[in-house]
Amino acid sequence: MDINEPSIGVIGGSGLYQLEGLSEVTQIEAQTPFGPPSDTIFGGRLSGRQVYFLPRHGRGHRIMPHELNHRANIHALRQLNVRWIICVTAVGSLQAKYQPRDIVVPDQFYDRTSASGAKHSFFGNGIVAHVSMADPTSKNLSAILTQTASELGCKAHSGGTYVNMEGPAFSTRSESLAYQRMGFDVIGMTNLGEAKLAREAEIALATLCMITDYDCWKVDEEPVTAQTVIGHLMANAETAKNLVANAISKIPLVPNWPEHSSLDNALVTEKSLWPEETREALRPILGRFLV
Repeated sequence: MDINEPSIGVIGGSGLYQLEGLSEVTQIEAQTPFGPPSDTIFGGRLSGRQVYFLPRHGRGHRIMPHELNHRANIHALRQLNVRWIICVTAVGSLQAKYQPRDIVVPDQFYDRTSASGAKHSFFGNGIVAHVSMADPTSKNLSAILTQTASELGCKAHSGGTYVNMEGPAFSTRSESLAYQRMGFDVIGMTNLGEAKLAREAEIALATLCMITDYDCWKVDEEPVTAQTVIGHLMANAETAKNLVANAISKIPLVPNWPEHSSLDNALVTEKSLWPEETREALRPILGRFLV
């Protein structure tokens, strides 16, 4: 394990609790100023690259969406010099053209949570930063995922809006119909916080949204249930593992995309005023500003 090597992180969602094919496997029990991440981080070599895998909900799916400590998860990966993150997440479809087991690679988010303040930012406690989220995912990484999906014969859709709802219950039909009529594409409970924090940590992030069901707006379908979702999770997980393994080899060795310098125009507080405790807590993120 060489933390000086720019590495790739994979955050696995519902149904994806391990990443097969890793060699030289290490297990990292990470600690962060924000608490522990969701689970042990598994490091290893895959497709010639250093990769770190973190199961978002913990192995065995033990953590509810609203209980996730996104700050700890992203901080832990940044400690390991992760500069690209591929997220895999289960979602519901809000449009008829997206069928169960399709893949959507979103390029926008719509926030319907009440946790997008402190829990979705590393900053505060004396250091103010405002990153740009106009384009919240990495165009380059998203293109790699879409291209790889096409090469593997997966039905993947490039672009779309992910509605991040609160959970843990699924939408009411009224809510689902509203999102569908507003033209949004998929709905989930987890990915927005990861995208915001990855941008603050200068990590390029893109997401494989694995569709498990039509959300309940589609009245000619049975209302979504956990059993319905689980029925598609296993197939989606196998697709995601194959897709991720093939995409990793296409990611550049050097982190020089726009997301890798996203703090250049985001930091507001003069460096001389940064409190020592906050500066040290954010050293993995602010390191290049501290030399």
